[in-house]
Amino acid sequence: MSYEMIALLMFASMMLMMMTGQRVFAAIGFVGTGAALLLWGTGGGDIPFTAAMKLMKWYPLLTLPLFIYMGYILSESRIADDLYKMFHVWMGPLNGGLAIGTIGLMVLISAMNGLSVAGMAIGATIALPELLRRGYDKRMVTGVIQAGSSLGILVPPSVVLVLYAMIARQPVGQLWLAGVFPGLMMATLFILYIVIRCRIQPELGPALPPEERNVPLSEKLRLLRAGLLPIIIFASMMVPFVNGWTSLVESSAIGALTATIAAIVKRRLTREVFETTVRQTLAISCMFMWIILAALCFGAVFDGLGAVRAIEGFFLDRLGLGPWEVLILMQLSYLIMGTFLDDTAMLVIVAPLYVPLVGALGFDLIWYGVLYTITCQIAYMTPPFGYNLFLMRAMAPSEVSLGDIYRSIVPFVLVMLLGLVLVTVFPQIALWLPETVYGK
Repeated sequence: MSYEMIALLMFASMMLMMMTGQRVFAAIGFVGTGAALLLWGTGGGDIPFTAAMKLMKWYPLLTLPLFIYMGYILSESRIADDLYKMFHVWMGPLNGGLAIGTIGLMVLISAMNGLSVAGMAIGATIALPELLRRGYDKRMVTGVIQAGSSLGILVPPSVVLVLYAMIARQPVGQLWLAGVFPGLMMATLFILYIVIRCRIQPELGPALPPEERNVPLSEKLRLLRAGLLPIIIFASMMVPFVNGWTSLVESSAIGALTATIAAIVKRRLTREVFETTVRQTLAISCMFMWIILAALCFGAVFDGLGAVRAIEGFFLDRLGLGPWEVLILMQLSYLIMGTFLDDTAMLVIVAPLYVPLVGALGFDLIWYGVLYTITCQIAYMTPPFGYNLFLMRAMAPSEVSLGDIYRSIVPFVLVMLLGLVLVTVFPQIALWLPETVYGK
């Protein structure tokens, strides 16, 4: 049997196991380890062992639990509630103002957590009931929350970009900086859509009534100070890192410590909050570590087979495709897989194939990491099985049907496709900041 056929059989076996409901890391790790043993005998057992040692020696991996802890301590201590109250008061007088404030909330939550699930949970529990009570269109607001929560995997400190850095062997700091402008651009495009849509159809996002706008200036300033707290925490973590004063791990520890101190100062760090935070941090960190371990094992077997070179030859020589055509095909495959897989699963399944191929085609792997992340954002919200669609259905009130959720994301998916095209055509949107900072 040829190596190409073995690689295809491995990929098909992995997909089959996942379709039977097996956990992602179990399917990937089992196929990778089994193939290593069948191909190279007992010596093949060194491949998963070496992958495990590589994972344990990867020092930046310590950032993963620290950032997850920081996000959960801030969300469980209800500091996100203060953020939304700030946006409610300052943006409420505008048509669609609360929806715009929700996007701002999601950007700040993303900067605190790095996970889209946390943004979705906070948006659905804090913003959604308030928006519906204020008479906002249910399709508008569910689309806003889903689109805003997707920013969590693009705006630093993105956990997904940490995983990509591990698999693609790229600097995490450069990937985070590469995600800053695309993330802010995507948020700006969402806000522009809301402003234009609510100007054309004001009934979709009514402004606050006059009696609720008359908030004393002292109260507005108090809420503004509360809303600035997450920004201060984020700055305390990122400024020393960008200037080279601290390492990545040290900056993540500063962020976790600062978030804990903020919760203590506000007298919100109860035993229940701390226990929930630690449990969630441990569960999510372990899940990601198992997935990375399985991906490294699977990728090592693929490298040993030479499957990447075979695929490169198939696309470029047999089919005669150019580099950009191959890249577009890869992005389309992400969109298709995103209808039934989450972003982490997509990354670890195809990274052994795509990342080396992208490098061989001459594309920048930092730039491609941003493209991958934006494509994941789109796939997360694409029917029929988009991950965020079902998360929203589980958290939304009964008056919001699955059909409403499906229809709500159509304009936001189109906006995100526009953002993807802009970053693809103008790579410097992603690359200017890391080149400026690290090119000193």
